[in-house]
Amino acid sequence: MTDSDSHSVNEYPIAPPAPRKGRGAVTNLQGRYEVDQREAVDDGWLPAQGEEHDEAKVLRTQVFEERAKTILTRNASPDIPFGVSLNPYRGCEHGCIYCFARPTHSYLGLSPGLDFESRIYAKVNAAELLERELSKKSYVPEPIALGVNTDAWQPVERDWRITRGVIEVLSERNHPFAAITKSSLIERDLDLLAPMAARGQFMAAITITTLDAEMARTLEPRAATPSRRLRTIRTLSEAGIPVGVSIAPVIPFVTEPDMERVLEACAEAGASNASYIVLRLPWEVAPLFKDWLAAHFPDRADRVMSRVRDMRGGKDYDSSFSTRMKGEGLWADLLKQRFQKAVRRLGLNQRDRGILDMSHFRRVELRRAEGPARDNPQLDLF
Repeated sequence: MTDSDSHSVNEYPIAPPAPRKGRGAVTNLQGRYEVDQREAVDDGWLPAQGEEHDEAKVLRTQVFEERAKTILTRNASPDIPFGVSLNPYRGCEHGCIYCFARPTHSYLGLSPGLDFESRIYAKVNAAELLERELSKKSYVPEPIALGVNTDAWQPVERDWRITRGVIEVLSERNHPFAAITKSSLIERDLDLLAPMAARGQFMAAITITTLDAEMARTLEPRAATPSRRLRTIRTLSEAGIPVGVSIAPVIPFVTEPDMERVLEACAEAGASNASYIVLRLPWEVAPLFKDWLAAHFPDRADRVMSRVRDMRGGKDYDSSFSTRMKGEGLWADLLKQRFQKAVRRLGLNQRDRGILDMSHFRRVELRRAEGPARDNPQLDLF
């Protein structure tokens, strides 16, 4: 048996579950911290493939209030270009099957699968905690990355408006931040974002994985359509906001063929910069993604995973800081060359996108920040 053959044994379900409409994950895989183990057994009463029980047709989103203890997360990872982030929600209704944040639901005793996209925790005191943090005399301002783990403008934000409250605090304090999203709902907050951008205090990135709407519907079912995201890039750009595109993730044989077309469309829409990240499959994301492949692309599942392993040292995932974002080896090098050639041809990444002005930050008492505040720090966000 070859190494590639050994990977195929029990890698995909014999009868993959039927996808749920409007959901990315096709299973509710157990989190790695759950004590009791569950195993599905076919007793003859399961619906045939392509059919669903009536009660299984609709999985409604539940939102739970959470009073967080802290709101700013700090990291020192050498491959992440920001040191502070803020996420107003746990879980994300967009349901992106590839989301690297899915395993965080395991900390709550929930599944990184369907639970992650249908059981959302709203940090209702986010703005209050942020205001308290920014008022501390010991606080040293640096740009905040908003919505890195879970989308700050996901559908539930329309009603909960937690992200809006956070932006209001940042705007009042002249505190720079950057945001990444797949949602057109960011346009709602242009009245705050555009003036901040004019002061050099805000920039945005829009994630677009593919221009194929049908494929996007299965990959990221409740995010804005690709065409709508292109309109958002244009809207932000016309409002004077520096905006880029993040092609993340690049999935071999799925979204990878679309890379140049995505860059072309985004450049035409007004994006000034671009970046990409190769598919990452940490922890429970790997089996969830394989189930998704078996359900949606059974004809190419083995090819996809074989190419992923080519870029991950023969494994499903390698967490090494030096390679986890871009991969390694021949195929990773080819992707890099394709990306760089397209970027040069389209005139992207020509302007410095990372300068955010910290000089006007003020505390709650409207006094200039004390201490070693960083002037014009570099924030090469995505």
